Amino acid sequence: MTPSDVRTAALFVALVVTLIGLISFTRGIIALLNRVRDGQPQPGRLRPVGRRTVMLLTTILSHREFKGRPLIRVAHWFVMLSFPILFLTLITGYGQILSPGFAIPVVDTFAPWEWLVEIFAWGSFIGIAWLIVFRLRVGHGSEAEARADIIRDGKFTHRASRFLGSTRWHAWFIEGVIFTVVLCVIGLRAFVYAAGLNGITDQLDAPILDPSYVSWVHFPLTGWLGRMVSGLSSSTIINTITLLSLLKVIVSMSWMAVVGLQTTMGIAWHRFLAVINVYARTHPDGSKSLGPAAPLIVDGKPIRTDEDLEELDDDAVLGVGTAADLTWKARLDLSTCTECGRCQELCPAWNTGKPLSPKLLIMAMRDHANALDLTSALGEDAIETTADGTVVSSDWPDTAHTGDVLGALIASRNTGDTGVAMTQVPIIGEVVPEEVLWDCTMCGACVDQCPVDIEHIDHVLSLRRHQVLMESAFPRELARPFRSLETKGNPYNQPARKRLEWAKNLDFDVPVIGEDVEDARELDWVLWVGCAGAYDDRAKKTTAAIAELLHIAGVSYGVLGNAESCTGDPARRAGNELLFQMLAEQAIETLNESHVKRIVVSCAHCFNTIANEYPELGGTYEVIHHTQLLNRLVREGRLKLMPPQQGQQQRITYHDPCYLGRHNQVFSPPRELLGADSGLNLVEMPRNRDGAMCCGAGGARAWMEETDGTRISQARVDEAASVGASVIATGCPFCTQMLSSTPLPHGSDASNEDSNDVASQPLVIQDVATLILEAVKRNSDHD
Repeated sequence: MTPSDVRTAALFVALVVTLIGLISFTRGIIALLNRVRDGQPQPGRLRPVGRRTVMLLTTILSHREFKGRPLIRVAHWFVMLSFPILFLTLITGYGQILSPGFAIPVVDTFAPWEWLVEIFAWGSFIGIAWLIVFRLRVGHGSEAEARADIIRDGKFTHRASRFLGSTRWHAWFIEGVIFTVVLCVIGLRAFVYAAGLNGITDQLDAPILDPSYVSWVHFPLTGWLGRMVSGLSSSTIINTITLLSLLKVIVSMSWMAVVGLQTTMGIAWHRFLAVINVYARTHPDGSKSLGPAAPLIVDGKPIRTDEDLEELDDDAVLGVGTAADLTWKARLDLSTCTECGRCQELCPAWNTGKPLSPKLLIMAMRDHANALDLTSALGEDAIETTADGTVVSSDWPDTAHTGDVLGALIASRNTGDTGVAMTQVPIIGEVVPEEVLWDCTMCGACVDQCPVDIEHIDHVLSLRRHQVLMESAFPRELARPFRSLETKGNPYNQPARKRLEWAKNLDFDVPVIGEDVEDARELDWVLWVGCAGAYDDRAKKTTAAIAELLHIAGVSYGVLGNAESCTGDPARRAGNELLFQMLAEQAIETLNESHVKRIVVSCAHCFNTIANEYPELGGTYEVIHHTQLLNRLVREGRLKLMPPQQGQQQRITYHDPCYLGRHNQVFSPPRELLGADSGLNLVEMPRNRDGAMCCGAGGARAWMEETDGTRISQARVDEAASVGASVIATGCPFCTQMLSSTPLPHGSDASNEDSNDVASQPLVIQDVATLILEAVKRNSDHD
């Protein structure tokens, strides 16, 4: 077969596959655009344009979302940027099918561009090879493996691969395409160099490569490879250029054809959708959707006050109950998921044997939305109505009442392009099992780790809001705290008159605003005690310690006393948005009437709510955590920490509260404060700072029992024991409560040769404030 015949046949094949690929890809784009367009409005996600654009470019070019994974970060950076950079080589490939010497004028012979192409071709080749090896090493796991690995010898060890539940063939297809295309790019550069080196001409007797370009200047990284193949015959070199060009076109167009048909292939579509999703993230400054909870949005309008509620139509839908209730940004979130499993890898629920996987939750909702699109295309005849009025299809899996919740979640997301659903199909119960929804602690690890900025917490919160506000369907354990919050202003069902009992054993008076002082203008700080700090026995000790330390330091402060009420965090995180608004309005009114400007809090949840959520409701204050203030007082010399007696040093580890650390980036002050005490030897747990493990209390989980797998708090305590700590320092009363309610092992510090701790001390849980008070009181012992 002559080179001319090869080129003719290759051109025909290239044109056919290109037509198929473009038609299919266009179909996919239209389907995705329609899916996102059909979502409910969500304002404020597209402006300001300039600030968001700068943030987007910074995020993409820095790849800062790949936290703690330097090799994967570099590999993905090359693979991602090679997609637009190497696109012109595809255009060149079409020309090389017709003429092996084809080159885009100016561009293809511009040395800096050739360097860029070769650097990214090799970088992408090495990068995708590394990612393939990583996937092979980690494996996809299986449902059976997940269960087998949860418990070993009666104790939790680890969960299977983070790729468990991901669509395996999607990953291998995409990685295979990238590997093949960049290999073609490298191969073509080498063979064109060989043709130039041998002075081979094309069908018009023109040199395939001008001899002046045969140098390292134009072929810096492929010239050596070209010299290796330069010994082949001229026809072989020409035919290889043609066939490699054709292969690159076929593979590229096959990719377009397949992903056009598979609109749920997030690992492919995220190349485009992630750009939009990151641009439209909650915060234009590039910070994650952590801290304040997303407001309840109805018909594109945030609902924040009673007046907003009164303006709603009687048939208004609160939260997300079906796919039809999803906003356009939520739908974009779902379609952007790459199934990488980074969220799953750090999820405290998943890693302690619970059925919740943030990844599988997003995938199940995505595939359900895709099935909804198919229903629209297939028409009403494809569905039927059951006796109770539920709209279903015989093709839709019944996962609502299965005893195997993990299997139900995996099965529900496998409907994909083969299932049929209607807008009336409820997400909770039919697509996502109820247990999955309520296992979430809203610790934010999933949001923090997601490289494409999916806002998992917002999805969970929207689903919970609908369940609570529209369906009155929530775990029975929440009924009592809901009722107590509504009637008593706290979730402990305690009267307001007991809010000052924590101070009864102090040998000094704590000023109460409205009784001892007229208002907060006479004070430097208002100590927000919080419900736990007022009613929980362990937290009372922390509150008293903070008050005593402030007294010793000569800080002018006061408390609200009986006028204080719950911030509303438990209600909001449980989905009871209306109850939250009632409690928040009451608290803000109290604070404003007392002219409060500066607040110090001991509860990480109160800290987050008052600092981040109250401003949009009319309450703007300077809010500081007690570890921050105490650290400042120590640095200023107003609190003096005395050294311990010889042999009394304690090996201690600090547990980062999620709503102080990950949600609000307060990591250093508590550690600096503990480090200032020479009586403490601070060691870090493997999971710390923004990668810290949750205690299990967030998302209103403090009032719910854990019935599956290992207790989250137990896993955290075991982790602390593994580093030889005898004390776990906390910065939140709920962390103290959860960790203290767990069977506590003994510290294993005897195995640490560099430790001066007393061996085998019982592992205890203490707030940072109580530890600092002990250090300050050593002064009296030395005196």
